[in-house]
Amino acid sequence: MKKHFPACYVELPPFCEGRRAAFYLATEEYVAEHLPEGCYFLTWIVGPTVVMGRNQVMHQEVNLDFCCTEGIDIIRRRSGGGAIFANEQNIMTSLITEDAPVEPLFQEYAEAVSGALCRLGAPVQVSGRNDIVLSNEKRKICGNAFYKKANHCIVHGTMLYDTDPRQMEGALHPDINKLESKGIKSVRSRVGVLKDYLPYDVATLRQQLRLQLCDNCITLSDTDIHIIEGLEQRYYQPDYLYGSSNHADIVRSGRIEGVGNLEIRLLLQGSIISDVEICGDFFAIDDTQAALRETLQGRPFSTNSIHQAILLHHPERTIRGLSAPKFIAFLTQTTK
Repeated sequence: MKKHFPACYVELPPFCEGRRAAFYLATEEYVAEHLPEGCYFLTWIVGPTVVMGRNQVMHQEVNLDFCCTEGIDIIRRRSGGGAIFANEQNIMTSLITEDAPVEPLFQEYAEAVSGALCRLGAPVQVSGRNDIVLSNEKRKICGNAFYKKANHCIVHGTMLYDTDPRQMEGALHPDINKLESKGIKSVRSRVGVLKDYLPYDVATLRQQLRLQLCDNCITLSDTDIHIIEGLEQRYYQPDYLYGSSNHADIVRSGRIEGVGNLEIRLLLQGSIISDVEICGDFFAIDDTQAALRETLQGRPFSTNSIHQAILLHHPERTIRGLSAPKFIAFLTQTTK
């Protein structure tokens, strides 16, 4: 198999630093589609962001309300795997190559990055199918994912130089069974950081990785960036971001004193409320079904979103004796 390192580094104009993650994911696609055949390596840094895997259900993996309150961006990548939290203290890495067998390429990428970190002084090793861990603690410092696009392969990873444990834990809903099966009780205990082992700040580490893994460079032009910005917009389309292939019913049922028994069924398409059904022995003053649909259809399934929608449209006014606070509490009793 052809060796892919050292690769050609993809350099972006200075004004492209600090963009949203979707911009850099679109850059990967652009490199695959438009640059000459070869092996390209890219590093990038984002503000507080959750990057979900292609097949994940947003409201099951991400605390939407926490992310909204904290100003944490949420993006869905095109590769599989789990959701990750990144911020300015993480280095995101990407390798774009011609089509190649998946497993050998994935292994070569992980070993190349791990080897570079070892040469820089970090005690790390490749572990499992896609992780790089601290050799002495077995805590993950780099998770990687992979996907194919046309006749190209894209491998990308998140490297933890440092992190904000409070934001990481608050933003993510990890698979509890997955964590407990490994005897691990929290997201924080599962990850490590490189700053404890390297004499570099994050910017210097990023430069050193480039020197370790690349032997030439290509700089993208303003025209290239304009095309990338067009590709970027696809990542924000609601059907893609929130998902459309997964369906679920969420049922809220119970008795509200002074109102009666209510049962409300929220039909989800991905993490978006696609329809609402209500039944019960309450007294309707107006068309409650229509009012609920107008209020909730097309909204993300989260406490803040439902709260804001009710305060904006006041569907509770179609039910005798029901107040907005009681209705919000009823609908969001287990919503995250």
